[in-house]
Amino acid sequence: MKIAITGAHNTGKTTLAEGLQEFLPGYTFKQEPYYQLEEQGHLFAATPDVDDFLVQLRYALAATGTTGEDIVFDRCPLDFLAYMQVLGAGELVRDWYDEVASFMAAIDLLVYVPVERPDRLGCPDDELPELREAVDEILAEWVYDFDVPVLEVRGTLAERVRQVVNKTG
Repeated sequence: MKIAITGAHNTGKTTLAEGLQEFLPGYTFKQEPYYQLEEQGHLFAATPDVDDFLVQLRYALAATGTTGEDIVFDRCPLDFLAYMQVLGAGELVRDWYDEVASFMAAIDLLVYVPVERPDRLGCPDDELPELREAVDEILAEWVYDFDVPVLEVRGTLAERVRQVVNKTG
């Protein structure tokens, strides 16, 4: 089963992916592209821009060629399109939409981690809370635009893990 976790920053995607590792032992876990690229020496802007998200999108799509494997992606290419859309790069979003749609067609479960109300995690001012909210609004609509089962998780980490594990069972 291929699972992609989607959501804006500071919603708990990575924490959820890490929590799932104990309960999905046969799965491969793909780290978020930002961290993979950073480990390879890529330098990102202090304030993320369209180019930063485009680099991550390209990397994410290139890294998804694994077939027949039980895998969890800690961030979905759809996220990068949402960030690019919020930052005003609508033309780039249209240019990359078909490739992201191809990725989505290969996913068995899309786990959407929304910003909860009240906000469970919060977002410090230096981590761009307005960007987070705007991306969350877009993703709340876009996740249902594909023919992929969507699981919207809420609650504590244990509750979120249980929701995903129950869906994969």
